[in-house]
Amino acid sequence: MKNELAGDLALAEGKSQYDTYCKRILANKIILAWILKYAAEEFKDMPISQIKTCIGSDIRISEVSVLPGRTNLREPEKITGESEADSVPGEGELRYDIRFSVYYARQKERIKLIINVEAQKEFRPGYSLTTRGIFYGARMISAQKGIEFTGRDYDNIRKVYSIWICMNAPDYIGTAISYYHIQKEDTIPGIPDKKETYDKLTVVTICLNPRSEKGNRLTKMLGVLLAPGIKAKAKIHQLENEFDIPMENDMGEELNQMCNLSDYVEEIGIKKGIEKGREEGIEQGREQLLTQQVLKKRSRGKTISEIAGELESDEDTIYRILEKIDQ
Repeated sequence: MKNELAGDLALAEGKSQYDTYCKRILANKIILAWILKYAAEEFKDMPISQIKTCIGSDIRISEVSVLPGRTNLREPEKITGESEADSVPGEGELRYDIRFSVYYARQKERIKLIINVEAQKEFRPGYSLTTRGIFYGARMISAQKGIEFTGRDYDNIRKVYSIWICMNAPDYIGTAISYYHIQKEDTIPGIPDKKETYDKLTVVTICLNPRSEKGNRLTKMLGVLLAPGIKAKAKIHQLENEFDIPMENDMGEELNQMCNLSDYVEEIGIKKGIEKGREEGIEQGREQLLTQQVLKKRSRGKTISEIAGELESDEDTIYRILEKIDQ
């Protein structure tokens, strides 16, 4: 079992490092600008180069633990390391992959939005991503009290986006993008419609499927960026030439590391699969041999107890084999 344990440890380390590089690449400002262009309505008519300048310097990736009561401690604005988390007693720790602020102008007023981006390998990991996205958005709103607004000044709540990128969407969904947000609906008309008073939370789900022919510029760019089967050199060439994304030294290096790690994880997984298949084959061969021996002794009128004793096996195993033969 030593080899299997070593493989598990190596595979876990490779996956962890791969996830880290994946988040760091998604947190690059030019990539975030692409995501905002297609996921946030406030930026749909703005050039990506301009959106990039609107992104704050408080990009946080998997490092800062944010607890109720400590969420709003002021820190110098900086790009930090890994994920931000809200922890609630009895709920365990929940981590934001990426969280940051972005600003845009509306009627000569500078408006702040709070954005969360999540990288997800499975579309349905035992629960709905949409439901989890709503929870993340609600936490980002409640955490604003005491810093974005105080007392009863609820009009100053900042709008939040929770954007979920699912990298392995099932074929029945394919490549797709969906928005979930609050809308006003009149049963009896009369209340003025002031969208800015209720448009405070949007969840966006971006599904990627390499076999799907659907998609837009964002899904095609993310498909290249996150595809595990494309080498770093090919990715860099496509991102530069097809999507006008400059490969800065740090981003190019991180992309190269991520691609190398994806090959490493795949190689370890294949080796582990071969080893597991070999072990299963040996076990299957032993069972077939035992079955033949049981049949031979049964044909000679031996009892289950006698067969078990002569084959140095337990009676339950012999009974199970005979029951399978009878079926």
